[in-house]
Amino acid sequence: MPANNRAILWQFGLLMLVVPLQYYLTQRNPMSPTERSYSVQRLVSSLSVMKDNMLSIKTWQKWYFECVDYITTTVKNLSSQGSASSSNQAKYTDTDDEDDDEGESPAIEVMKLKDPQGYFAGSPEPRTPRPSNVKYRVGQVIRHKKYGYRGVIIGWDPVAKAPKEWLDRMHPKDKQHWSSIPNYSVLVDTRDRTSPQTTYVVEENIEIVSNTKVIHPEIDNYFEHFDGTRYLARPFLKKLYPHDQ
Repeated sequence: MPANNRAILWQFGLLMLVVPLQYYLTQRNPMSPTERSYSVQRLVSSLSVMKDNMLSIKTWQKWYFECVDYITTTVKNLSSQGSASSSNQAKYTDTDDEDDDEGESPAIEVMKLKDPQGYFAGSPEPRTPRPSNVKYRVGQVIRHKKYGYRGVIIGWDPVAKAPKEWLDRMHPKDKQHWSSIPNYSVLVDTRDRTSPQTTYVVEENIEIVSNTKVIHPEIDNYFEHFDGTRYLARPFLKKLYPHDQ
């Protein structure tokens, strides 16, 4: 319907409403012609304001967008609260598992997925019995004889276990025997190498240091604490190296 026709209908309806109201006011409260005229004008003015507030398209559009905004904001808040709750639950579950001897066993499964070949002392198979040619143990703090950095042993292989191309590149031709002697996985102290590193070091390049703690962001993943001499392994690491502690 054209806007002009709607306006005419509104005005006609308003006049039809005013007539009975005027009669009602006259019968209920006798007034002078001046008072009656003033009252009718006020009534018409009030109805016009109501029309602008309640029947305007802009008013309804504003109300619609306010409702949509409120609903969207509420849903987002509820969603973020749910995510935070789930994260906290997962966090506490992981913490509880770390304190349980059996709860840490999945770490071995993670190692299988991380390196199915077991390279760089990453094999999930327990090192038992302990080979007699392995000189050092998990948890001992070492210094690299050539490069001077400190670190802590987190694993070992009785002979080097790494991809052939890595061995060819890292073991010089005059040091081919390095591949047939024990090699150790070492968390490197970040005071000596700023970027956190894990190295694979041949036994000949290792010397033990005493009363030295190692700084590395992953150290708590492998050890429970430092006893002043060496690091004591977490349960999953004890299972892999049962004769080292």
